[in-house]
Amino acid sequence: MVKPKQKSFLTKLLTGIGMVFILIACSENKTTTTEVDPVLDPSQTIKKDTLSKWERYFLTYPSYRCDGFDFPVGKPDGKGYYNAQPFRKNDHLGDDWNAVAGGDSDLGDPIYSIANGYVVFAKDIGSGWGKIVRVMHQLDDTTYVEALYAHCDSMLVQSNQGVKRGQQIATIGNANGAYYAHLHLEIRDSVEMEVGGGYSSYYNGYLDPTEFIKAHRP
Repeated sequence: MVKPKQKSFLTKLLTGIGMVFILIACSENKTTTTEVDPVLDPSQTIKKDTLSKWERYFLTYPSYRCDGFDFPVGKPDGKGYYNAQPFRKNDHLGDDWNAVAGGDSDLGDPIYSIANGYVVFAKDIGSGWGKIVRVMHQLDDTTYVEALYAHCDSMLVQSNQGVKRGQQIATIGNANGAYYAHLHLEIRDSVEMEVGGGYSSYYNGYLDPTEFIKAHRP
């Protein structure tokens, strides 16, 4: 019986190298799966790290999406208050809501969320702003506007919580005595901007709060 020829060392080496290339090619052809956050709809294929905290919130709690807008004082129609300095007057970037009695008569009066939303910021930042609350609102078409409530005397909400339209979120203040008590309200369609200065001749990203609310009543 004739013994089979033994493979040379070179043949063995080439065979081994070929197997390594096959293994690498197979590993590269494996399909990768997209990570899905278990708290979101399983049909979502967006990676969780691409979602903002409010996008995640509205996906998880769709009942906090907007169902209309009310006025922030004298709910729902602003009864007992007037707009003392409207949007764009003197380059104003918001509306200043005062009680009709004037002065500090509205100090401590309730401030209500103008719509369902998500509190992204609630903090005393000092300076001429005092305590401010910023709320993100998701509209029916899934676009966003952000409301900023400033000069609050007290805040009844905190960051990262949901709020409902008409829910009291703060009280009217005077920024630690800097002004007569009033609510400075801004509505922005360019979200996550810096707090800003409240006045500017550059209005891009800012909406007329009163006109916006009137156009989006429940």
